Amino acid sequence: MTSKHTDRLATIYFWATGCIIIVLLGWFLVRILGDGLPMLSWKFITGKPSEIMAGGGVGPQLFNSFYILFLSLLFSLPIGVGAGVYLAIYAKKNRFTEIIRVSVEALSSVPSIVFGLFGFLLFVNWMGLKFSIIGGAATLSLLNLPVLVRVTEEAIRAVPDSYWEASLALGSTRWQAIRKVMLPAALPSLITGITLVAGRALGESAILIYTAGLSVSRFFPDFNPLSMGETLSVHLWYVQSEAIVPDARDIAKGSAALLLIVVLLFNLLIAIPSRLLQKKLSGGK
Repeated sequence: MTSKHTDRLATIYFWATGCIIIVLLGWFLVRILGDGLPMLSWKFITGKPSEIMAGGGVGPQLFNSFYILFLSLLFSLPIGVGAGVYLAIYAKKNRFTEIIRVSVEALSSVPSIVFGLFGFLLFVNWMGLKFSIIGGAATLSLLNLPVLVRVTEEAIRAVPDSYWEASLALGSTRWQAIRKVMLPAALPSLITGITLVAGRALGESAILIYTAGLSVSRFFPDFNPLSMGETLSVHLWYVQSEAIVPDARDIAKGSAALLLIVVLLFNLLIAIPSRLLQKKLSGGK
């Protein structure tokens, strides 16, 4: 077989793979949004849930989803970005740094249910936080850390060495070169990684079932981090499996559609400015 035929077969294969993925994604969106969009209303999105009567909403769950996401990023971003910068710039090639990298890789492959059980033992039981928003956010930050570390390290390493060398040659310290040159140049890749982490966190349920609980506060919105914090994804699981409300199926359809819309909008609101920033940093190319 000639290289021309091989290239043509490879092109057909990759095009077919891409089309299959698009069709699957389209079917996924049509199925969920087709069933869930008719259930969405302002009352459903902002109203409080009901345990017995039909017609409850998901307002507290939607608020808790973003509140826990914000707190988890508040915990994990400084540590994850700092560790990534250390591995990319400061760390030397020795046994200690190899152990760190292996540990990060191992943590990134741990199932989320294991993180949930660990968070239950550490934050809920040992630290006495019980089922709370802060416990769920702290456990979720552990899930985010390996991805943030790897994304930061790869983003820093992708910046040309000339940037680093030119900054040091002009008399800047290492910290000034990192803060004013390396991190801004790596920012588009960092934003992409943060977007992936945030999207995963918004849809996470296994961790939060064991740490944030299956109930919400009587007050809405409740910024108390020690209150229970059922999220939208956890509520979706709950109404499908254990709820006794007569319209549980409709609530599940609406919750699934709302969760999907929230994740898509969240990704677009971050991805579009990231693309514009990347275009600006690359000189408009």
